[in-house]
Amino acid sequence: MLVNIGLLLRRWFDVLGATYFAQREIWRARRALVVSCENGQFIVRQAPGREDGTVRPEEWNGRERSPALVVLAAGERVSTEVLRAARKGIVILEFSIENVAIRRLSVPVQARDVVAGIVRNQMERLSPWQSDGAIYGFDTAVDSEDSVTLNVRVLIAARAVVDCARQQLEASGLVADRVVTYLPNADTAEAITLWSRLADITPEDRSVIRRRIGVGIAAVVTASFGLALWALISANFIGRAGEDVAARIDTVRHHLQSPLTLKSAASLPPLQREWYNKETAPSAVMVLEALSRALPDGAYLTELSLQGTTLRIVGLAKDAPPLIAPLEHSGALTQVHFFLPTTREPDGAHFRFHIEGRAQTTVELGKDQ
Repeated sequence: MLVNIGLLLRRWFDVLGATYFAQREIWRARRALVVSCENGQFIVRQAPGREDGTVRPEEWNGRERSPALVVLAAGERVSTEVLRAARKGIVILEFSIENVAIRRLSVPVQARDVVAGIVRNQMERLSPWQSDGAIYGFDTAVDSEDSVTLNVRVLIAARAVVDCARQQLEASGLVADRVVTYLPNADTAEAITLWSRLADITPEDRSVIRRRIGVGIAAVVTASFGLALWALISANFIGRAGEDVAARIDTVRHHLQSPLTLKSAASLPPLQREWYNKETAPSAVMVLEALSRALPDGAYLTELSLQGTTLRIVGLAKDAPPLIAPLEHSGALTQVHFFLPTTREPDGAHFRFHIEGRAQTTVELGKDQ
C-alpha cells in the first residue's frame, strides 16, 4: 500500500513539474532568439513574429530570416543586451541539415495520434547511430496521392555532434533551449525540433524536481496549517477578550443602575472610589450659604470644620439650644446635635456652642423659608 502511494506521489510530482515547465516554456517562447552557424560563426537573429508580436517556434519557418542582431566568432562573448533578451525568451539553435539523416515512414491516417510511439519503436532500425546516441524529430503530412496514408519524415542527428554545437554556443554565453532543423528545398516547411531542454530531462534532474516540488507542497501545507492554527488561537483569544469586555460592561451597567452605598463604594477600585467620594462630597460653599441663612443674626461662628460629610461649627450666640431646629430645617444638615457642652462667656451675655451635623450632598436652600 505504501509503495503504491509513493509511486502515485512520484507520478503526481512528475505531472506537476511537466505542467509547470511546459507553461514556462510557452511563455518564454513568445520571445525567441535564433542562432545559426555559418562559416564558423554564430549569427544571432530575432525570430520573426506574428502580427501580435508573439513568436510560435513550432510555426517558425527556418527560411524566414530577420536582420542579424550580432555575429559572433568562435568563443566570442555576447553583449549584455543579447544576454538580457535571451533570459526573457528562449534560444533556438539552428542545426545544419547536412549533419542530419532523413528517413521516411508511411502509416495510416488513423495512426496520427500515435506517430511518436511508432517512430520511437522504429528508431533502432531507422537510425545510423545507436539509439542512445541519436536524437530525432519528425513531421507528418497526408500523402497527396493517397488521402488515407500519412507520410512521416524522420530527421535523425548524432547526439555527440548536437552536444558539441551546444557547447560551442555556451562558450559564447548563450544556452540553447532547443535545437531545430528544417527540410531542404521546402520553403514553407516548419522548423522541426531535434532536441529540447524540456524533453531531455535526466533521471537525476527529475528526482531533483520531484524533491523541490515535494518540499514546496510541504511548505505550503505547513504554512496553511500554521495560518489556520493562528486564526483559531486568535479567534479564541478575541472571543475571551470579548467576554471580558462584556463582563466589565455588565459590571459598570450594574453599578450605574443600582445606587451605591458606603459599604458597596468601599469595595470599588481606588480610582472609582475616589471618583465616588468626589461626587458624594457636600459642597462647602453651599453648606456655608445654608448656615448663613439658618443661623440668627445674634449668632456667629468662630470655627468651622468639614471632614467628608461631618460638619462641626463652634461659635457664640445669645441662646444656643434654639439653633438646633433651624439647622435641621436648613436642608444642609441632618442629625444635628451638640458634641460639647455649651458654656457661658465671661461677658455673661453670650454662650459658646459646639454643634455637629451630617452635611448633605444636595443642599436645598430655603427649604424652611
